[in-house]
Amino acid sequence: MQQYFRKTCGALALLCLSTGALAQEAPKPEQIIKWRQSVYQTIGWECGRIRISLDKGFEREEVKKAADAIAAIANSGLGALYVPGTDKGKGWHDTTLKPEFFSNAAKATEIARSFVKEANDFARVAATGDAATVKSQFGKLTQTCKSCHDEFRKRD
Repeated sequence: MQQYFRKTCGALALLCLSTGALAQEAPKPEQIIKWRQSVYQTIGWECGRIRISLDKGFEREEVKKAADAIAAIANSGLGALYVPGTDKGKGWHDTTLKPEFFSNAAKATEIARSFVKEANDFARVAATGDAATVKSQFGKLTQTCKSCHDEFRKRD
C-alpha cells in the first residue's frame, strides 16, 4: 500500500518537476490541456476501480490505494492546469472546459475546495475499511465531480 502511494506521489513529483522546469518557458495551452485531460483520466480510472470493488465485494486495500491516489491528485495543485485560454483548443482531444469557468471564479473555487475536502475525507474513510461509510463518502466525492461537470463541462 505504501509502495503504491509512494509511486503515485513520485509520479506527481515528476510532473511537478517537469512543469517547474518549463517555468522559464510557459507551456502552450495545448500542453496544459493534455496534462489536465491526463489527470482527470487517471481520476476516472481510480473511481472505476473503486466502483468495481464496491459492486463486486469490498476490497479494502484496493479502495485505499485508489482513494490515496485521488487525494494525492486533489492536493497536487490542479488549479495550475486551468490557465485562461485553455477553454479552447485540443489536448489529447478537444477540450470540454466551458469559458464560464474563468468568468465564474468563485463557483470554480468553491467546487475545487469541495473536491479537495471530499477526496481527503474519502482517503481517511477508506483507511477504516467500513464498506458502508466508504460507499457513502464515495458518493459525496463523486457528487463534487458531477457538480463541476454540470457547471463547467461542455456536453458532447
